[in-house]
Amino acid sequence: MTTEQLILALIPLPIIVPAATAAIALLLARFPKAQQAIALFSLGSLLGVASALVYLIYAHGIHTVQVGGWDAPIGITLVADNLAVLMITVSQLVLFAVMWFGIGQGISDGDEDEPISVFVPTYMLLNMGVSMAFLAGDLFNMYVGFEVLLVASYVLLTLGASSSRTRAGVSYVMVNMLSSMVFLLAIGLVYQAVGTVNFAHISLRMEDIPDGTRTAIFAVLLVAFAVKAAVFPLSAWLPDSYPTAPSMVTAVFAGLLTKVGVYAIIRTRSVVFPDGRLDDVLMWAGLATMLMGILGAMAQNDIKRLLSFTLVSHIGYMIFGIAVGNTLGLGGAIFYIVHHILVQTALFLVVGLIERQAGSSSLRSLGGLAKSSPLLALLYLVPALNLGGIPPFSGFLGKVMLIEAGAQDGSATAWILVAGSIITSLLTLYTMILVWSKAFWRDRSDAPEGDTVLAQPAALRERTQMVAIAERDDVGRMPLGMVMPTALLVIASVGVTLLAGPLSNVATEAASNVANVDDYRAAVLGIESADDKGLEQLKNPGRTKSPWESDPVTEHATSTLEGAGESS
Repeated sequence: MTTEQLILALIPLPIIVPAATAAIALLLARFPKAQQAIALFSLGSLLGVASALVYLIYAHGIHTVQVGGWDAPIGITLVADNLAVLMITVSQLVLFAVMWFGIGQGISDGDEDEPISVFVPTYMLLNMGVSMAFLAGDLFNMYVGFEVLLVASYVLLTLGASSSRTRAGVSYVMVNMLSSMVFLLAIGLVYQAVGTVNFAHISLRMEDIPDGTRTAIFAVLLVAFAVKAAVFPLSAWLPDSYPTAPSMVTAVFAGLLTKVGVYAIIRTRSVVFPDGRLDDVLMWAGLATMLMGILGAMAQNDIKRLLSFTLVSHIGYMIFGIAVGNTLGLGGAIFYIVHHILVQTALFLVVGLIERQAGSSSLRSLGGLAKSSPLLALLYLVPALNLGGIPPFSGFLGKVMLIEAGAQDGSATAWILVAGSIITSLLTLYTMILVWSKAFWRDRSDAPEGDTVLAQPAALRERTQMVAIAERDDVGRMPLGMVMPTALLVIASVGVTLLAGPLSNVATEAASNVANVDDYRAAVLGIESADDKGLEQLKNPGRTKSPWESDPVTEHATSTLEGAGESS
């Protein structure tokens, strides 16, 4: 098998393998141990496949798979470039670790509390949807990927079916259904304007569309993706939805789902709308997201809600990099996405361990964790300092890349955004240290509710997501199956710091790759240059005429008929 054939064989696997694993897991619903073994093997194999693709695509350039033998732009195209395969690799690492954590928690809690037989196939469908969104070469199949992962997330969010989870699930479903409707509307507008939904083909034909119309279409797409990415002011749903879910579900949601929305913004901004007409809007949205998110985090007493607000806040850094519009900014945004996926997921898994160790995630009832569990304290401190941007961690390095990109831009808005990012970083560090001082450093007897957690009334315990924990008799014991995957992600986040040089090169190459529209078109459509004979053919024949376009044949026929009418 040649290298080319190997690459083409590997590209569809991140979609095919999770789908097949989900089907097998459903057939093995009565055998949870077998489900777990197959799921872990599948995710481990996909991590190897994705890692191989990162190396192969970096060395050999963009590759595409035309599904079913139908060539682009008619058929379904899977596009593997540096950005897509990097995102898939980090996603598979996180999904593997969280599955491991979930199995460890489920084995310890019992299948009644965490229904593993339902969790495994749904989780694999979530994986399939994420990979489909990353590899999709057209808007419609990106939409399909979003819907697959969202349907799976609806199920995962309501595992356990408590009233608080059901209420959060309804809110989550309504918000994401609305964003999906806006996405469908945007797809309709794109097709009406240019007669295609293939990204490369859209980018060709959008060049002939009036500026105002092009900007309006991009704005509709941005609204749909901003909801999914939790960009302010469309982010209010996230802190109310994520904290109610089981810890492993919250971790994978926080690490991945919002980043799929950010990825969609990167892809459409760079390939389809490269003129940057809405960059100023994105800059202000990024600034507001950073500041409002971290101010919300500072007001929280529950660690899950606090981390949910920091999640929103740090989406603003990614929007910052996209909005600056230069290669350094986009490379910084991609580097920051990789860093944030690992760090944020690790922190949410640490919260799961805190709940296991102390019986609560409320800062009003926590204390003394550094003394009772030094390992847990270390597992929290490393990603917390990383998120806060302490040098030499990857959070600091990613922010430096973004600040340098803002300085390179040099506009007044960019400098305001730089100042906002520095303030947000300092406030994030303050928030992380506040959690440390309250949950880990002080004595638990000094906490306002330190001695009353397990004696709370049932209604109050449910409101604080403590029902399952308070009714267990194993509080204080952390299963090895939960500690090891958490440690794996903490180590991986430190690895991003140690390998910051090579990884920043990969991120910068991915940014250049995405921003080079000509290379993307060449890979997908076979357009080698502006003089290519197929270029004009792709631009014009078979195209759906837009209302603002004139048709010479129709005009001639109309004038002939009018002339005939006048002569008669």
